[in-house]
Amino acid sequence: MKSFACGDVVPGCTASWVSSTDDEILVLVAQHASAAHGIDTVSPELAQSVTDRIVVVS
Repeated sequence: MKSFACGDVVPGCTASWVSSTDDEILVLVAQHASAAHGIDTVSPELAQSVTDRIVVVS
C-alpha cells in the first residue's frame, strides 16, 4: 500500500490517502486539489511533487 498526505505539499492541509498504486492516489489528489484548493489543472510539476512524496506503508 502507498500513502500521501496533502500537507506535505500544501502546508496546513490535513487530507491524506492510502491506496495500492501511485496512479490511484494521483486521481484522488487531483479531485481534492480541485475541490479543496481550487486547482483545476494539475501541472506536471505538481504531479511530480505529489509522486515524490508518496510513501510505501505496510
